[in-house]
Amino acid sequence: MCPHPPPFPDGGVEERAGGSPVLDPGNPLRDGRFRHAQAQVKEEREREKVAVIGLGASGDAAARLALRKGAKVHVTDTSSEDPVAARGTVLADLGAEVRLGGHDIEAIASADTVVVSPGIPPGVPVLAALRARGVAWVSEPEFACRFIQSPLTIVTGTNGKTTTAALCAHLLREAGVDVALGGNIGGGLGPPASTLAATHPAADRIVLELSSFQLADIRDLTPDVGVMTNLGVDHMDRYATVADYHRDKRRLFEAGDEHTTWVVNGDDPAVMAMAEGVPGTHLNFSLETAGSPGAYLSGGALVLDWPGRDGPHRVAAATDLRLLGRHNVANALAALLAAAASGASSHTAPAALRSFPPLPHRLEPVGTFGGVLWVNDSKATNVAAAASALESLDGPVVMLVGGTDKGEDFRSLVPAMKGRVHTVLAYGAAGERAGAEIRGAVGRGVAVEHVLGGFEEVVDASRAAARPGDTVLLAPACSSFDMFANYQARGDAFRTLAAGGNR
Repeated sequence: MCPHPPPFPDGGVEERAGGSPVLDPGNPLRDGRFRHAQAQVKEEREREKVAVIGLGASGDAAARLALRKGAKVHVTDTSSEDPVAARGTVLADLGAEVRLGGHDIEAIASADTVVVSPGIPPGVPVLAALRARGVAWVSEPEFACRFIQSPLTIVTGTNGKTTTAALCAHLLREAGVDVALGGNIGGGLGPPASTLAATHPAADRIVLELSSFQLADIRDLTPDVGVMTNLGVDHMDRYATVADYHRDKRRLFEAGDEHTTWVVNGDDPAVMAMAEGVPGTHLNFSLETAGSPGAYLSGGALVLDWPGRDGPHRVAAATDLRLLGRHNVANALAALLAAAASGASSHTAPAALRSFPPLPHRLEPVGTFGGVLWVNDSKATNVAAAASALESLDGPVVMLVGGTDKGEDFRSLVPAMKGRVHTVLAYGAAGERAGAEIRGAVGRGVAVEHVLGGFEEVVDASRAAARPGDTVLLAPACSSFDMFANYQARGDAFRTLAAGGNR
């Protein structure tokens, strides 16, 4: 259990900072640094026994961090396949006790701290056995933050969290702030939180993207700045209901306190309802409505209305962004607010916004071949994200939908398809159901084909269906695990096949 933060010195943050307001974006002395007493790890904890369940990237990072801090480490995974076995071999060489192919419940239950990787569903037998014994566990970011001294900016939401977190870190970096980015972000953009705890424990600011899986098992992690980009439907292959999914997202608000600054989507009723009454300072971003304090779109410009300034000021034109789509304007507004609340000056923001590149696998244009634009949005792993991708394009579009079925209703894509999509190619494990649902709802004018075979056949079919002036959009609305290790591998394959077949 992480110790609770000590009380502030007399006078509070404002007095220690020379009387400047807590939300002053130019003031690097913010209360978050003082509220992460988790970093002051007692020496007796450094010899505790830590059990890590799940040997993916997060579990591997947590085990390495625990070993680095002197703990006795037990690592376990039901898999013994090559990637897991390779990680296990390295950890065993570093001194960990490694068990693959099953779990030793007694060894796990005897640990002082149990860390559960985000890929472990809450209903699996090992967690049920621990629950029956009264053994609690924490998520990997929670464990990592015991060793972090930096104030935390935590970004979550159904969609847009990676772009928002990465852009927030970019804005901070361009403003001269020593910032580290990580968490769930992956894709080469940042490491797990435990890696940051080992390599950047005292950065001026740490920006973490956290998923609902990671938020579910936090205890004492306290955000200095918390961002909720939006709330929709996702991970219905893991959660019984949308309410269960939103309950884990709510953990972000439950983790804050009266000193936390919240950046919330003023256009999303579910977000606003969840944030209502939460202690702390609330800043809204909106594409529809001007609000103070906050950030909003007005006359095609991104406007920041910050406490203590002489009214709202224009930061940049929406067309200055190199990111496709109206939803990315919302992400930029959220990132502006989060960066300002995290210590960035707004003076460097215009140039920083212009220099931020599109992220891989997120509405990434991969080339124009034979007059056809190919766009990789492999990260669109749910229906809402795929619909947002469609709404970012004018059409005509050939759309690739499919992958591992997450249990969502594909008919929700149809409103975004109208007037844009002329062909839908449904594929993979979800392909038959996706094709049938879309075909039944979309009506005439849209061809829906269920493509059998591998991903190469899917790309070949999209090439055959596309005409000059079209866009081929990979926005699968599904996870990738039926054909690929992750969405990055799927996007890489799409990029390679798109270019290779058009040379």
